[in-house]
Amino acid sequence: MNTNFTLDWIDYLVMVIYFAFVLGIGWALKRFMKDAKSFLEAGRSMPAWVAGLAFISTNLGALEVMGMTGSGLKYGMLTTHFYWIGAIPAMVFLALFMMPFYYGSKARSVPEYLKLRYDEKTRGLNALMFAVMTILASGISMYALAILMEKVLGWNFHLSLILSAAIVLAYTYLGGLSSAIYNEVLQFFIIVIGLLPIVFLSLKDLGGWSGLQDHLAPIVSAKGYAADTWTTTWKYTGSARANPLGVEWYGIAAGLGFVLSFGYWCTNFLIVQRAMSANSPTAARNTPLIGAIPKMFIPFLIIVPGIAALVLLNTPGKGFSLPLNATGQPIYDYTIIMLLKQYLPAGVLGLGITALLASFMSGMAGNVSAFNTVWTYDIYQSYLRPLTGNKEADEKHYLKVGRLATIFGVVVSIAAAYLASLFGNIMDFLQTIFSMVNAPLFAVIFLGMFWKRTTGHAAFTGLLAGFLIALIHHGLTYPEGAATLVKGGWIAKLHMYPVEMAQNFWTAIFAFSTSAIVSVGLSLVTKQKRSTDELKGLVYSLTPRSLAEDVPWYRRSVTLAIFVLAIATVLTILFW
Repeated sequence: MNTNFTLDWIDYLVMVIYFAFVLGIGWALKRFMKDAKSFLEAGRSMPAWVAGLAFISTNLGALEVMGMTGSGLKYGMLTTHFYWIGAIPAMVFLALFMMPFYYGSKARSVPEYLKLRYDEKTRGLNALMFAVMTILASGISMYALAILMEKVLGWNFHLSLILSAAIVLAYTYLGGLSSAIYNEVLQFFIIVIGLLPIVFLSLKDLGGWSGLQDHLAPIVSAKGYAADTWTTTWKYTGSARANPLGVEWYGIAAGLGFVLSFGYWCTNFLIVQRAMSANSPTAARNTPLIGAIPKMFIPFLIIVPGIAALVLLNTPGKGFSLPLNATGQPIYDYTIIMLLKQYLPAGVLGLGITALLASFMSGMAGNVSAFNTVWTYDIYQSYLRPLTGNKEADEKHYLKVGRLATIFGVVVSIAAAYLASLFGNIMDFLQTIFSMVNAPLFAVIFLGMFWKRTTGHAAFTGLLAGFLIALIHHGLTYPEGAATLVKGGWIAKLHMYPVEMAQNFWTAIFAFSTSAIVSVGLSLVTKQKRSTDELKGLVYSLTPRSLAEDVPWYRRSVTLAIFVLAIATVLTILFW
């Protein structure tokens, strides 16, 4: 089918202005990039609100916009589990309990925290796993952006990949992490403004929320589900077959609400890096909480239009359709693109397309800036060229290495983009990666922070065992209708899950459980090499805690956390 848009000159003008701002920010910050600390760590100078918006904007990339809109069509309001139970509790936990250790330890990355808490080999293993994960995630964003430029602008897919990579490389190479963060703040506002019209126009077209529910009822019933399944969250999770996610409530609570979410939000350096760039310990703790406020309302921006798309897709006369894959199934990743084409006029269409461009570039830049930091500090500095003792020379050298790592990361991400094209839904692909890498890592970091007995040998073995079990589980299971081994079953097809997401949840549970059990068991039979003094500031029970923060009560982390949890609870009840 033809998905190309007809754009007016004003649409192109909006996009050109956006690209000018993006590159201008990088150029303006270039003169401040005098050493590795400023390039890779933003000099720990970001205000809480800037870090907070960048914190959430980094996550508001291809995963959120294309992936979640497609998942809204595929799973309905059940997709909001990735926000309310799958993000908010973990973000609050990160703010109150984990950021004091990340920020206070002066670690420059999550792998470096593992070195301080455990040993060098644990840090090295995590650094390698994280480097691969960020490249794959960056490739997903690149793939999504290339699809947009191909299907919307009619550009060649391969040329689109190269162009998107070049733009992100330019401003990240020039301004480092600071450029990425300030661009993420800009991109956050563009995404909200650009996609908001879709929400109102699609709901208006269907008669509001009640009209949407009325239209959904026969469509959902025809699929074999209760009429209101697509507009509720927990109501039909008593049975895996009663909801489109294919997971029971305990699988959602354990696999997503605990393992996947805490693994992602609490240990993923891509996310934590934004909070670590804050200008004070209080700002670092408040960063995830500030980001949590818009995070709770993003489902209404991107999931609700996806649900509306299901109605449009099944209503003759609406003129809405999606491209089909080789098996005749809709390609869900195109949902937001086709909604833009359906509703937005000239000018506003340019803004909507720019919002998509911004979201994909945000995801790419976030992953690349995290990759160059981990590569420079945790791989290159640790194993290839250690510090020489000449601080000025070292800083200049590692600044050069960081910039070269940026180029390398972007180039390899292009290859990863082609791998992403094998999945029907990029959201499913990302969750597969997270379940294998973040789930076992969370077990190791959680034990390290809250159990002083955990040893380095145990952590390393637990991290490796959890990852290997995740690989094995993925290789022995597959989602229903899987047409490629990338989705699982590449060892043997012993078990079939209803959908990819169910497979991901259980992969995460097995990975986390294995990592935790192995780490605890080996810790009991191996010797702790870190002394009590070495563990101060790294382990909860050995770190003095200040109950009073020298800020007004309404800016304290505990106050913000209560506010965030209260809103999340209300939203959960309303859409139960």
